[in-house]
Amino acid sequence: MSEHSLGTDSIHTVWDNSLPPALTIRPGDTVSFETLDASDGGVARRAVAGELTGAAELVALAAADAFPQREGPRGHPLTGPVFVEGAESGDALQIDILEARTADWGWTGCRPNGIGLLDAVLAEEGLQPYTHLWDLRERTHTDFRPGIRLPLAPFPGVMGVAPAAPGPHPTAPPRQVGGNMDIRQLVAGSTLFLPVEVPGALFSVGDLHAAQGDGELSGTGIECAGQVTLRFRLERGAGLTTPEFITPTQGGTSTRWHATTGHHPELMTAARIALRALLHRLQARGLTLEEAYVLASACVDLKISQIVDAPNYTVSAFLPLDIFEGD
Repeated sequence: MSEHSLGTDSIHTVWDNSLPPALTIRPGDTVSFETLDASDGGVARRAVAGELTGAAELVALAAADAFPQREGPRGHPLTGPVFVEGAESGDALQIDILEARTADWGWTGCRPNGIGLLDAVLAEEGLQPYTHLWDLRERTHTDFRPGIRLPLAPFPGVMGVAPAAPGPHPTAPPRQVGGNMDIRQLVAGSTLFLPVEVPGALFSVGDLHAAQGDGELSGTGIECAGQVTLRFRLERGAGLTTPEFITPTQGGTSTRWHATTGHHPELMTAARIALRALLHRLQARGLTLEEAYVLASACVDLKISQIVDAPNYTVSAFLPLDIFEGD
């Protein structure tokens, strides 16, 4: 059993089974991956350009991590791929998440007409592009503003292996071999199983989040760079058709939650109704529309409460009340 490391000089931004391996390992080996944030340094470059607001110390911290814009296709910057000796189509690659460590800062953003759940709706209400910088140096928690503190639970948003179909494939949509799943329960202590479709599996990882609510509602969690340490094993002939995982948590440490609900025959509409109601609650606490949206993306859990009571689905949005001091 060997230990390896892979740095950010081994970055790709598409899924493609023709990419040469950056590292070859054996089952049982451990790899520590250095990862970049989902913007591929774009937020840090905006800090250098003076386009971000926030505490001067935090803006300077972000600016110090700037590097030139990458040429080639846009996508999540992924570290890899790793070739696992002996992995064949029909096997399952077992990934034990040993540790996830964040950089010193992170960001969450929203913008009208982006990919967030309410972007188009809120654009009509005057939503403005907004990027919030977070101080992650405490490692256990981060303050959104005085009186609002979020616990940190780092996890990689993207873990996947190469698809059998010839590439390149974009990194944004998750697929049967993993990828951009954004499952916040894949913290340290979890195990992910991915269907292998090509020899060696060709595993890559990236898109580290310091925290996120179920749903990643504005399109971003607390995005950050960092380090992820993983152990790899093989389950021969597993016959998986979709990713599976074991986790020590369902997420969330709050003792009380305030939930809003949405009811509609179309699931996305029900989700939007629930989230919009919750944003009203946050705005009533003195947050701007933009602040409410990014805070919700960082900590609010969206859940399907029922899917069988025709004709309406019920979606509930859960706000952890323990983030508010004195509540």
